[in-house]
Amino acid sequence: MKRRRGAAAEPGCLQAWAAESQALARRWRAARCSGPGPGGAAEREVRQQRDGFGELLRRIWGLPAALPTLPLELTVLYNSLLFTVGASDSVIEGEAEGIRQGLLRVLEACGASGQDLSTEELWQKVLQEVTAGELQAPLHRLGALQAAWWLASSRLGSTAGLFRLLSNAEDPGRACYREGENELLSMLKAWQVPAEEASLPLVQSTEDLKEILCTAAAFLQGLQELEAGNFATALSLFQEAAGGFCSKRVLAQIYTCLGCCAQQMGKRQTALQHLKRALQVDFQCLPALSHAAAVYRELGETNAELEALALLYEALGKNLPAAASSSPYFLIRTELLVDTPILASLLRHRHPSEVKYLLAQRCLQYGRVADAVEHYLDFLALFQEGLQQQVPLDDSSALPRIPEVFLETASALEQAGRHQDAITVCEEVISRTTDLIPRMLRVEEKLEQLECPSSGAGLVGGLLPQKKESLCYLAWRAAGYLHQGWAWAKLGESKEAITQFSRECLEDAVSRCMCLSVAENLLPEVEVIQKIRLLSLIGRGMQFLDLGRHKEALLDFLHGLQISPGDPAAASYLVQALWKLNRKQEAAAHWQKFSQSPPGEDGEQEGQGRSFPLYLVSCLKQAMFPHSESLARSIQDYLATTSSDPSS
Repeated sequence: MKRRRGAAAEPGCLQAWAAESQALARRWRAARCSGPGPGGAAEREVRQQRDGFGELLRRIWGLPAALPTLPLELTVLYNSLLFTVGASDSVIEGEAEGIRQGLLRVLEACGASGQDLSTEELWQKVLQEVTAGELQAPLHRLGALQAAWWLASSRLGSTAGLFRLLSNAEDPGRACYREGENELLSMLKAWQVPAEEASLPLVQSTEDLKEILCTAAAFLQGLQELEAGNFATALSLFQEAAGGFCSKRVLAQIYTCLGCCAQQMGKRQTALQHLKRALQVDFQCLPALSHAAAVYRELGETNAELEALALLYEALGKNLPAAASSSPYFLIRTELLVDTPILASLLRHRHPSEVKYLLAQRCLQYGRVADAVEHYLDFLALFQEGLQQQVPLDDSSALPRIPEVFLETASALEQAGRHQDAITVCEEVISRTTDLIPRMLRVEEKLEQLECPSSGAGLVGGLLPQKKESLCYLAWRAAGYLHQGWAWAKLGESKEAITQFSRECLEDAVSRCMCLSVAENLLPEVEVIQKIRLLSLIGRGMQFLDLGRHKEALLDFLHGLQISPGDPAAASYLVQALWKLNRKQEAAAHWQKFSQSPPGEDGEQEGQGRSFPLYLVSCLKQAMFPHSESLARSIQDYLATTSSDPSS
């Protein structure tokens, strides 16, 4: 390319700029050697250096670009951009405009232009057409900075293309990578870092920057492969990143990602090793502890899971300061280049209340009722202190809707024998939801408007949010009455139990939604409401049986089977009611029918894969028929007698 003889800076001016640049760099190196200093001294020094190099760059750019000054100009630009990053502690896309301006001045000094070119095209033009030997090292350093900005924006393709150009500029005939190797990492490693010149000192060596780029590139690509489900490739890239140049905080994050990747591959023991390593490197990497608890749960190691959650809750309660990243004297650091949504998701810090809830939930699921009660009551105390304003209840939160937590608390209290407390907690749910339920909820209209073949899917998409919300309120209030019914029954108050099981609002709530039972897939809220009605009918029927009101019990069990044909508990209680009414032949016929029906033939059966809320689990257990064997023997004896004596 033809060189332009522009109005170059005076030799004295060039020497003064070089001396000023050297003085700023020496001051920075002295500050690095003396350590961070008290009270944010390092941060102040970074800002002062940014201002110093920025002012020097503005003076240089005040004159036309000229080849003799370009090596100094590009070095000052390199140092200035490093301090800009260091001062903001982030890599912001707009700041890279300085690189574009520097490239345009290189072309200007050579008598060319590139205003209309994209940044990628501008780099291609400069590296292919500017052959001045004294500009190669400054341009390569600037290229490394450009790569940092592109990596921070996850523009891996642009980064690979840039290093392909840089490698061709060094040795056009040399192959950058072999087939099967990672192209970007191979080219980064093969890139030859230009030697630093004593007259043009750098505030962060290009060798360090190369190592950071390699680590960030491996980490970013690992995250992309993890998100795409290519776990083996992701694992290899994370291992590459773990051997790179980064702070302890980033290394702990990489080990956490290794653990998550191994977990996805089904290698749970390997996952635990990586997560433990993350905590050894940086105990404040609390997401690793959260992921470890999840792995322990998959392994069925209950004690280890609960211990991990308890440690997590304790650590969050201490509110420890964030772990230190790399030294502030590393202006560009790995953590500034790796900031993606999937990483933020994997490293999300749970709120202490979420962990407290998880402890309560797990204890309830594992039958540790006393511990569950303690944790639930602690959680509700946090709720009373304004928890709902502290934790966003989004998809990433472990917290369910607050009424469900109250109902789970009631379930735990019931199982702990604290029936009166359970009644009180349920009353809170009932009182808070009653006014939120509309008098009429015409959900059935949506069914009539559907024209899609999958009516269940259409209902989910077509039902207005407020109607789904109203169904939730109906379900919660109905569950509150259900739990109160069981609690009164355990207290021996059959009359009060029957009253709660018979609440008119429960009957009304379900009758409004029963029209949806023709849908192939019921809305979860409707299915829960129907299950609650079934359990209430069984519960009330059980009370009628205890009181000797067998006909009323029989009607309840018949109604229950209309709601859920083939339900084993309702069917067994129906047979028992018929037996007590001395309608033994009918009882035997029903028993034979239900005992011979394969699971699922007559409708929903337990264990068919349907999942109900945790707060209903204790009710499902209480509704199970406890006398199956004795009833079966009685009926078998009866059938044997009738078969041997036809007249009976």
